[in-house]
Amino acid sequence: QVQLVESGGGLVQAGGSLKLSCAASGRGFSTYRMGWFRQAPGKEREFVAAISRRAGSTYYADSVKGRFTISRENAKNMVYLQMNSLKLEDTAVYYCAADLAGGLGSDEYEYDYWGQGTQVTVSS
Repeated sequence: QVQLVESGGGLVQAGGSLKLSCAASGRGFSTYRMGWFRQAPGKEREFVAAISRRAGSTYYADSVKGRFTISRENAKNMVYLQMNSLKLEDTAVYYCAADLAGGLGSDEYEYDYWGQGTQVTVSS
């Protein structure tokens, strides 16, 4: 099993940047594919970005492509989400997720392990 803890959320003005971190504990971090999801008030949780086990592949939602970058450091059991050019509609609770399957996953039901979430609020 793996336990996930997100950090780095906060309040930022539109156009600004934030970097989210997700710390994983437990064995075998490099065997998990990782994803970031988000949930805005009154909306369903949605996919943001995914990264394969050894960071060879990444995948992004169209809404964040070109603005967000997912990365990981397996030696440190960390995954990151660099968010640039933030928009009001990026306001949400952001969740880190892990799954033992290979490849990339964009469906929340593909992920078995979740963090508690970190709030990102973008103001005008």
